[in-house]
Amino acid sequence: MSTDQPGELSGPPSSHMPRWVWKAVAIFWGGALAALLVRSMFDSLHTLILLLLVSLFLSLAIEPGTNHLVRRGWRRGPATLLILVTVMVVFLVFVVAIAALVGQQVADLLVHSERYVTKTVNFINDTFGAHLNADKIITAIKNPDGRVQHFITSQQGKVLDLSVTALTFIVEAFSVMLFTFYLVADGPKMRIAICSRFPADRQRRVLDTWELAIDKTGGYIYSRVLLGGLSALFHWVAFQIIGIRAPLALALWVGIISQFLPVVGTYLAGALPVLVAFLDSPGKALIVLIFITVYVQIQDYVFLPRVTRRTMNIHPAIAFGSALAGAALLGAVGAVLAIPAAAMIQAIVSEAGVRHEVVDSHLTELVPRGRRRERKAARRKHPATSDDTTDTDTSDSGDTIDGDA
Repeated sequence: MSTDQPGELSGPPSSHMPRWVWKAVAIFWGGALAALLVRSMFDSLHTLILLLLVSLFLSLAIEPGTNHLVRRGWRRGPATLLILVTVMVVFLVFVVAIAALVGQQVADLLVHSERYVTKTVNFINDTFGAHLNADKIITAIKNPDGRVQHFITSQQGKVLDLSVTALTFIVEAFSVMLFTFYLVADGPKMRIAICSRFPADRQRRVLDTWELAIDKTGGYIYSRVLLGGLSALFHWVAFQIIGIRAPLALALWVGIISQFLPVVGTYLAGALPVLVAFLDSPGKALIVLIFITVYVQIQDYVFLPRVTRRTMNIHPAIAFGSALAGAALLGAVGAVLAIPAAAMIQAIVSEAGVRHEVVDSHLTELVPRGRRRERKAARRKHPATSDDTTDTDTSDSGDTIDGDA
């Protein structure tokens, strides 16, 4: 007969581990192994994934142009090929022009190094009151055991590595073009295959999001191309008038780099023409620097609002943060891809959800209180005229907000 009292254990505790512990351990180690496998696959397929991402954004950028040609009676394949060939030709012209400029400047610098050193030393001595000796600097540069000659000698063995890198880049560029061609030329078939997996309401949502991504990404890229073309044109005319070497190549460099590299692109683009002009004359370099600074202000306050009114503008802080995130994930290519990606995400988020009227507050004022008081005073003096002016200003502000959103 059992003598166990209430509340006391009826026997020794069980030595068996609960089943859920074994399941938890199996899930943990299975997840860890799966994560290691995914990471190993990502490291192996990193280049392919990067090429596919570049192809995807390039396809989103050129599809509006392809659709425009298709509506005019073109077949989709030839229309896509025409745009891709145009992009490739423009890119090759830019690369060849910049490569020729850099090669010419390096060769000229090596041949006339003494003259450039003497001119630079004299400029520093006259401007900053220094007492540098040009002959000693030239002797140090020519010294076979010096740092300059050692650096030049060390770079001669990297010619083969540079050739291999260039060949790899060409192969990857053709791969991107091939992927982009199929993504655009077979775009309707691909969308049919994807939408066939969803019900009708989700199909409409997928197609609307896809169309929004195409319109905004393509609009962003085309606005950058247009701004880059305007920048290249104005800088080419200015460089011709100033009289610096290779004005077309430098203008293309400024136009493309300043538009497609966020924040730092403007300074990086302007550094090269200033340096080239400085090799000829410090006065020319100063004029080039002043012109670039003035043009940036004209572009930001005159050209940029009008070009991006109907496309997609992105806040500089968002562009800079996106570029940093893209560079951390995918390197230099990621920094460039992050800008249209952020523009596309911003467009999708701006179209989602319900908008409500914002309450009146000084934190949401687009017009300062001083100007608001001036408008109220003008309205009291001239009611009819001031009302028309107020309506016009309101509509203009709304257009600007829509264009920037």
